[in-house]
Amino acid sequence: MAQFKLQSTFQPQGDQPQAIVQLTEGLKRGDKFQTLLGVTGSGKTFTMANVIANYGKPTLIMSHNKTLAAQLYGELKGFFPENAVEFFISYYDYYQPEAYIPQSDTFIEKDTSVNDDIDRLRLRATSSLLEREDVVIVASVSCIYGLGSPIDYKKMLVFLEKGKHYERDRLLHDLIDIHYVRNDIEFGRGHFRVRGDVVEVHPAYEEEAVRIEFFGDEIERITIVNLVDGHVIAHKDKHAIYPARHFVTEPENLMRAVKEIEAELEERLIFLKSNGKLLEAQRLEMRTRYDIEMMREIGFCSGIENYSRHIAGRKAGDPPYTLFDYFPKEFLTIIDESHQSIPQVRGMFHGDRSRKETLVEYGFRLPSALDNRPLYFDEFEQRLHQVIFTSATPADYELERSGGVVVEQIIRPTGLIDPKITVKPIATQIDDLLEQIKQRTARGERVLVTTLTKRMSEDLTDYLQNLGIKARYLHSEIDAIDRVEILRDLRLAEFDVLIGINLLREGLDLPEVSLVAILDADKEGF
Repeated sequence: MAQFKLQSTFQPQGDQPQAIVQLTEGLKRGDKFQTLLGVTGSGKTFTMANVIANYGKPTLIMSHNKTLAAQLYGELKGFFPENAVEFFISYYDYYQPEAYIPQSDTFIEKDTSVNDDIDRLRLRATSSLLEREDVVIVASVSCIYGLGSPIDYKKMLVFLEKGKHYERDRLLHDLIDIHYVRNDIEFGRGHFRVRGDVVEVHPAYEEEAVRIEFFGDEIERITIVNLVDGHVIAHKDKHAIYPARHFVTEPENLMRAVKEIEAELEERLIFLKSNGKLLEAQRLEMRTRYDIEMMREIGFCSGIENYSRHIAGRKAGDPPYTLFDYFPKEFLTIIDESHQSIPQVRGMFHGDRSRKETLVEYGFRLPSALDNRPLYFDEFEQRLHQVIFTSATPADYELERSGGVVVEQIIRPTGLIDPKITVKPIATQIDDLLEQIKQRTARGERVLVTTLTKRMSEDLTDYLQNLGIKARYLHSEIDAIDRVEILRDLRLAEFDVLIGINLLREGLDLPEVSLVAILDADKEGF
């Protein structure tokens, strides 16, 4: 049983104590599904933190949007400072998947922008799961998408031990095999550098470097050092360096996969040519042989995830490896705002499938690319060990899975009642909003404003700023890390008014906000 040390100046109040007891007893009884029906502001996150500490198993918390996930991550990091609280969301700031539009004969090349910080956090999440038990991972639904094999990921780590025989050149080759790059000048994440008998590695998932000092072919010293000034932070007797990417495999596995890819290519070319699809056959052969050549030479190619079935040795139709496969057999899953998150998980597969079927049909990808996919919903359910749904409005699915029994958390710890709701005429809504903003800012309080569209949120922000009001906007085009900073700045009074769309609808914990203004509340879309 993992030791989670919950640190908080608060004690459970209101309905929290009985909710914590009921949920903990349910987990210890072995109940697979439970539902926590908690009203807004009832402290569901603190209840969950207490349940995690009582249960003592690795925990996955799923959230339906990145902003809410980031807030949960920050809160749980504060509750469990001595434990591994990690963050796992999509690392793309911008993502345009490859696609083909037959009607106009248009191929759209894959175009992405990867957020380096989030990539580091994702790698740290999987490495924490493999080396300790006191782990809480806050994730978006990207946790149901394919990752590399956890078996290969763990097997290929580089393990260092002080006093052990380990040739320096062998260490360099081992680092290259797990996708670290030698760069003696720019010492970035996922790089290593060599200075005589000293090798320094910047792990892809850490903010410090590892310095390995050799005496001949023996490891004399292992230290953790500051990246900027080289100051020694800690001395280590043993240390593991995990791969710089999730998609890694041993060289012999890669060669086996290449042979399987070539066999599938030959089979597919015969099919396309026999059906008179000569252009598609030529296109597929050119693209696939280029990828094969890259894999043979450098062990990697752009879009290598499309060959993940062969690399992992899976059969056609088998589910991909996901974050769930990095967890031990027994773990807890908490699905936050489940009335939103569950439908999101259900819908992920279909859009991905239709796009890839078109790519396969027109010779851009092999049929095995279809197995690089998110989990089906029934596959997702099979991977769950014990689940707690949390929602103020649980849907039929959650109630059915919980056998109609819910744990209620109605009384707020603060004793606050539901907010007063005022309806104003739409014709004067902006004037009314300005008046309310002036009243709130004069008292040092903050305001949230919800609009229907991104354009409206940006235009309203410009309008308020021209009137001298400190305002910012927040919507899906803002990077995940920047969203967290915007919410923090709002709480620190760097500005007074935050304007957004559906990102501000639920789940955010902002005690400084005393007014939520919903513009065009009668329009379809809210």
